Amino acid sequence: MSYKLFIPGPVEVSDKTYRAMTTPVVGHRSKDFVALFQGIQPDLQKLVGTKDPVYISTSSAWGVMEGSVRNLCAKKVLNVMSGAFSDKWNDVSLRCGKAAGALQFEWGEPADPEAIRKELATGEYDCITLIHNETSTGTMNPLKEIMAVINEFPEVMSVVDTVSSFSAVPVPKDELGIDVLLSGSQKALALPPGLAILSVSERALERAESLPDRGYYFDFIEFQKNYEKGMTPSTPVIPLIYALRSKLEDIFTEGLEARYARHERLNNLTRAWVEKNGLELLPPPEFGSKTLCCVKNTRDIDIAGLNAALKEKHNCVIDGGYGKLKGKTFRISNMGDETDETMTGLLAALDELLPEFLPA
Repeated sequence: MSYKLFIPGPVEVSDKTYRAMTTPVVGHRSKDFVALFQGIQPDLQKLVGTKDPVYISTSSAWGVMEGSVRNLCAKKVLNVMSGAFSDKWNDVSLRCGKAAGALQFEWGEPADPEAIRKELATGEYDCITLIHNETSTGTMNPLKEIMAVINEFPEVMSVVDTVSSFSAVPVPKDELGIDVLLSGSQKALALPPGLAILSVSERALERAESLPDRGYYFDFIEFQKNYEKGMTPSTPVIPLIYALRSKLEDIFTEGLEARYARHERLNNLTRAWVEKNGLELLPPPEFGSKTLCCVKNTRDIDIAGLNAALKEKHNCVIDGGYGKLKGKTFRISNMGDETDETMTGLLAALDELLPEFLPA
């Protein structure tokens, strides 16, 4: 049985997108694939805000996250950590055999640009990782201010995960001076899982070329060599690239500004529901995500029971909290293709069910 997803990924996928995936595949070394790959580049570059190539990887975003550390860290990587996914990046760096520093913030607190400046000023680091929108806590880090600090240290390569913010809020890569911007398909892009995109600066390519242990599957130099031919280094997931083409059509038909405004409007709608019900966001409101709300369970709601009833009676689900926040928070996504109608319907269903799952 299928049900509608209001979780922070994977999110709901439209019928139009699914239909695009049924387009017959072509040879991935054929002229037809080159035309497909090159045809979507201009829109991808507009969406990323870059003049640099945008590579496509058949993997989750974690593949290119690990690959970025392998390609860019020669000395030591600083991992800015403030939630489950950014914390994990430190473990990934260490497993890749890299020297790593962990700059830890409380879950739900935004990363502090001044703390980042202090760490980078030690001169120990040549790479830094950051998650723009930490999905586990619903916290959006102040990217503009953080990038202004990072750019004071020209030897430091910046890697920014925009998996749950990409296409929902503007993240202009070149303007901000980001070296590697990466994303995945299953969150704000509203595609099925299995595809990652990344855009790499020229100076990041130069760094990668100097490192002998960058691996193969996620080697930036291999991506670039194949990009120049209109191809990918290894066999791509062609149905998802057809889906990406279809989604880019949707995005630019709606218009970027309208898309950004829709995500903010729907997020504000959810925040209003949170406040009306005597609840509050986990992060400070000014640093709250625009694509989901992570809500403190201050009223001791039986979240598992509420979600089960929501699924049974209204055929949809929210998220019951992630990692050490499970049960202490719950998350409601408004990203991707959601509308005023779908979000209003979900919130009405929650209003109907909530009294049953509050303490007596």
